[in-house]
Amino acid sequence: MEKIKNGTLTINNVGEVVTLYGWVQKKRDLGGVVFIDLRDRSGICQLVIRDNNSFYALASSLKNESVLRVVGKILERESKNPNLPTGDIEVEVSELELLNSSYDIPFEISNDTTALEDTRLKYRYLDLRRPILQQKLIMRHKITMAIRNFLDQEDFIEVETPVLCKSTPEGARDYLVPSRCNKGKFFALPQSPQLFKQLLMVGGIQKYFQIAKCFRDEDLRSDRQPEFTQVDLEMSFVEQDDVMSLTENLIAHVFKEVKGIEVKLPLTRMKYDDAIRLYGSDKPDLRFEMPIYDITAIFKNTTFTVFKNVVDSSGTINCLVVKNKANEYSRKKLDQLTEFVKTYKANGLAFLKIDDEITGSIAKVVSQDEIESLKENLNLEKNDLILIIADLKYMTVKTALGALRCKLAKDLNLINSNDYKLLWITEFPSFEYSEEENRYVSCHHPFTAPLDQDIDKLLTDKGNCYSKAYDIVINGYEAGGGSIRIHNADVQSKMFEALELSEEDIKNKFGFFTEALKYGTPPHGGLALGLDRLTMLLTETDNIRDVIAFPKTASASDLMSECPNIVDSKQLEELGLSINNS
Repeated sequence: MEKIKNGTLTINNVGEVVTLYGWVQKKRDLGGVVFIDLRDRSGICQLVIRDNNSFYALASSLKNESVLRVVGKILERESKNPNLPTGDIEVEVSELELLNSSYDIPFEISNDTTALEDTRLKYRYLDLRRPILQQKLIMRHKITMAIRNFLDQEDFIEVETPVLCKSTPEGARDYLVPSRCNKGKFFALPQSPQLFKQLLMVGGIQKYFQIAKCFRDEDLRSDRQPEFTQVDLEMSFVEQDDVMSLTENLIAHVFKEVKGIEVKLPLTRMKYDDAIRLYGSDKPDLRFEMPIYDITAIFKNTTFTVFKNVVDSSGTINCLVVKNKANEYSRKKLDQLTEFVKTYKANGLAFLKIDDEITGSIAKVVSQDEIESLKENLNLEKNDLILIIADLKYMTVKTALGALRCKLAKDLNLINSNDYKLLWITEFPSFEYSEEENRYVSCHHPFTAPLDQDIDKLLTDKGNCYSKAYDIVINGYEAGGGSIRIHNADVQSKMFEALELSEEDIKNKFGFFTEALKYGTPPHGGLALGLDRLTMLLTETDNIRDVIAFPKTASASDLMSECPNIVDSKQLEELGLSINNS
């Protein structure tokens, strides 16, 4: 039997007799009449039970979150509620059945609950009753369906790949699963289906996708979880433009289907080096202006010791210009900004305020010529604020100013929350230098194809090798990333050599994959979209836990089911494991 959705009843239903199911959102006993707000996933409908009703005593005794079945006639309300979709009507109850009672609940089931997040996560099954969370999960469902329908029309087939696989740690830590049948050996949970989707291309599948669960044992933040879901794509016989065009059309389809937003295509493309130079980030938020300016040349002959030492050592001096806001920044606020950039390894933050008289931390140590040059090159006007970082390391300057740029935009409300800015970042470096490991490591992963003209640099000039990698960025978040893959065994071998992997390492970690490359591997490439992050963006929340039914906390634990937890000694014995508590 089709159930009536409580939140869909309107004045047009007056006179109908309906059967409704739901939870008691609120009960109001006015003495002689009881009003109940009955909630289901679709919304709320008001019930009315008068004192001449045989169910009046039962209605009076109900607690919030009790589960009911009711039968009643729809009436037009005398006192209407314009703030409620069903506010023109109420249901006069003729039958009332208590399907299940409820204990006193630990927090109010409402969108504006004041309960702490830890409390809500402990009782997540109650938290999920809140309409705002249900709406986000419904949005996630719609996004997933839009993706599946689009890719089906594009001749992709959905293929599941293993969840128990081989540990090939080349990025975040793997989650390991001990094998009972092979004591002392371990499976790993996949950080992504990377090798399997490439093997599907070797296997002739040509167009694959999967809504894939992935796992990374890494430190968490508001847009990251230890287990997450990605929309995984791979295509054979394609070049970079083919993958990017397919992806942006997919994103445009999703935006249109679930938000009614038209995304203008093709999307803007920006090279990685330009993104770092202008915005200090490989995922720039373009919903507001405020680029980073290079002012090193202005101070080439400076007598200010700090800047002179940076210039003489071929360092970098860059700045942000905060237009017409100098009067809003006291010395206390500027000191707070200084502490902020220090968390990004900057040594300090210099500033100048533009007015009839130039003031600021370096106003007395820079020359008038330098001031005039700043005014001319930066188009400075009265009440502008210049924030300057100087450092020997280029990336320190860029990263600190990039983070400061985003902080200023939030503090000054420069971002329109209803706006969406999408772009591609292309030509990522093939390698990045790890000071911890004292070697170059993969910027993306070791199967990313280098630019054709950079193949010969893999072993001789790693710092200037760029790749056929691309990220799609939405509002300052990396929404997805991918690349054209290496399909040539010789190039893959050279990449492993560049990463200083020994023959033994290659065989132990990737032997099955390198063997497959020898058997007629087609050119191929793909991309993975973060489904959780995409849903987060489209539901306009900044907390990824809001769009996952049963998320983990920042310490990677589940407060509801109380895991991770200890296991009994028999289980450990079967696995051939023991716990070292030292």
